[in-house]
Amino acid sequence: MADEEGRSQPIIIKRIKKGGHGHHGGAWKVAYADFVTAMMAFFLLLWLLNSVTEEQLQGISNYFAPTSLSKSTTGAGQILSGGTVIGEGAMPNATFSISSSTSMPPPTIGAGGEDLTDPNQGQMETDSEATARYEQEQFEQVAEELRQAIVRTPELAGLAQNILIDNTAEGLRIQLIDAEGLAMFPSGGSSMYEHTKRALGLVARAVQEMPQKISISGHTDAIPFNDASGWSNWELSADRALASRRALIGAGVPESRIVRVVGRAETDPLIPGDPRAAGNRRISIVLLRDLSGTPASPPSPPQSVMPGAAGKNAIKG
Repeated sequence: MADEEGRSQPIIIKRIKKGGHGHHGGAWKVAYADFVTAMMAFFLLLWLLNSVTEEQLQGISNYFAPTSLSKSTTGAGQILSGGTVIGEGAMPNATFSISSSTSMPPPTIGAGGEDLTDPNQGQMETDSEATARYEQEQFEQVAEELRQAIVRTPELAGLAQNILIDNTAEGLRIQLIDAEGLAMFPSGGSSMYEHTKRALGLVARAVQEMPQKISISGHTDAIPFNDASGWSNWELSADRALASRRALIGAGVPESRIVRVVGRAETDPLIPGDPRAAGNRRISIVLLRDLSGTPASPPSPPQSVMPGAAGKNAIKG
């Protein structure tokens, strides 16, 4: 009996199921991808730094460096910006600064991964900037020497109102202009006055050692000039330009440096609002820029050297 009760008792087996963990997800893949990307960028930077020249690195450094411009002036030579050659008070110095940013082209990679970038490219750009900067310094030196020469020559002090110097896109322009009561040439003639020859002599001494080529142009006012032979302002302006060329050569300027002599008649007035003004009659001498260098600084508008230099009282051209 007892054996039957023991056999009929149920056997209970307790099974404990352990809880499983959730899915880990792919967050580690994102972190790993960021790490690989950062390493790729790092090694790419190392390769770029190793493939450029010292000049290119300096250009990159200058590109990101802040540019500081001096606002102070000194007392030498407002002559470049059209200031008075001889005037009262200090003469502020017109400072011409050439600032440029160097644009670095991407390296040229060949089919086999070889760097085909020209290693001299950055050096060529740096040389052109240095050439333009040196040329501008030469222009400033010429203007200052001419101003000092007029100051040191008492008999030419009165010609300060007839000399205009400004910085143009073509180069440094020196103009001898007619002023009220003081002309450079006799009316209707191309035989210059003695004071005009002396002024051109000063210009010749200031520019004769310069390497730049020279352009000379003659200008008249808009007063018609005709005679029976058909001689007009065109012939008059051209003859005055040729006379100025002969005077410069006679004062020591090498003939080979003068590459252009033109007569412009009244087509390019200095005073557009009054084409008959005396100041439109002038001789323009330009030290031409080296166009293979850095682009020139923006041209400054011509201004009279002294009040009355571009007088409006027309004297027959």
